[in-house]
Amino acid sequence: MKRELPAVAVIGRPNVGKSTFFNRVIGRRVAIVEDVPGVTRDRNFGRAEWAGHHFYLIDTGGIETDTDEPMAVAIRRQVEAAIEEADVLVFLVDGKAGLHPVDEKIAEMLRRSNRPVIVVVNKMDRLPEDLGHHDFWALGLGEPIPVSAVSGKGSGEVLDAIVAHLPETPPELAEDDALYVAVIGKPNVGKSSFINRLLGEERMVVSDVAGTTRDSIDTPLRYHGRTLVFIDTAGLRRQARIEESLEYYSALRTERAIERADVCLLVIDATEPVHVQDLKIAEKAWEAGCGLIVVANKWDLVEKDERTAVAYEQHLRERARFLEWVPVLFTSALSGQRVRRALDLVLEVAAERSRRVPTSEVTDVVRALAERQPPPHFRGQPVKLLYATQAAVMPPTFVIFTNQPKGITENYLRYLTNGFREAWGFAGSPLRIRIRGRREEDRA
Repeated sequence: MKRELPAVAVIGRPNVGKSTFFNRVIGRRVAIVEDVPGVTRDRNFGRAEWAGHHFYLIDTGGIETDTDEPMAVAIRRQVEAAIEEADVLVFLVDGKAGLHPVDEKIAEMLRRSNRPVIVVVNKMDRLPEDLGHHDFWALGLGEPIPVSAVSGKGSGEVLDAIVAHLPETPPELAEDDALYVAVIGKPNVGKSSFINRLLGEERMVVSDVAGTTRDSIDTPLRYHGRTLVFIDTAGLRRQARIEESLEYYSALRTERAIERADVCLLVIDATEPVHVQDLKIAEKAWEAGCGLIVVANKWDLVEKDERTAVAYEQHLRERARFLEWVPVLFTSALSGQRVRRALDLVLEVAAERSRRVPTSEVTDVVRALAERQPPPHFRGQPVKLLYATQAAVMPPTFVIFTNQPKGITENYLRYLTNGFREAWGFAGSPLRIRIRGRREEDRA
């Protein structure tokens, strides 16, 4: 079974060095694989790797417990959402300032979370001589680990402690042909209603399997001989006290769902204008190589004539060029209108994403495209497309060999991509073309 990456939240009062610690792990360690921009900050969470374990690190605002100022209340709610999201909590405290009364209140809150807590004592810049971290045994959360986030001293010990608490990766299940389908989108667009309608109308659900986070459910469903495993990102954070934090952490939940998915169903509210956040979520799934289907939900509430659907699709594709290749399904989760069609589209898109074209056919198409529109000269020399092959599937990836790889412009690459689409379709699937020369120069 595919699994989500676990999440690790950094918690603490203001000015203890949470952002410095976060940047140390995310930005400077050799083992880091990428940065992920957040929703409300420049950097809200990031993906990291240590000792073969991959995880998300979540940055949070400083907790102030003795004030009801709106900003402090909002930060506390965001921290509560981070705690709910996390598998492991890093409690960062200030070794220079010593044990603070707010630290003790935060420790009590973390004890109630039933999550593993690692106490990290920051600003211990004179390690190993400085022994001030021992004062934090009084928190009752286990052995404090001293660290200097500025210099990096002790950070390896902290990461060792983190990965020791991360959940084990479950063994692969026998269902190798299972398709993982993530239902993604902004909050309040009808994801829960859509998936409940979809699964409620199908009586072939084989079992409910709890996901790796505490409030997500993977639901397998047998359809036309295939197992579709739906990753439901809709029902998270139902508690009213942290309802305002839904959107704050939706990017992380979406990222984790896309990580596991073969096909994504992007649910948007058809009664509202297409939002830039809808497009960002769609682009994230597309760039990750997932198949993509746009589900325009609440279509029953739209005033329409015979051209409304066509105009809506045209508007979508004007907002983002790649959506030209993405199926759009107009549904009503309330009435069930066309909801079942989503299952057929998932199978169709998955098949397109897995298509393999023979090398001879790829080369023929490339040569025909070059004859119709030769590539521009490069430094006075003709650019020749020698031959081509499909190097990978899921998503389809092609390699074209040429005598002048740097001579293939972005415009010509788009021309080739459109030609491949005309030849083979690949509806709902990203398509990647890599240009290589005789010395394997690569340009994606």
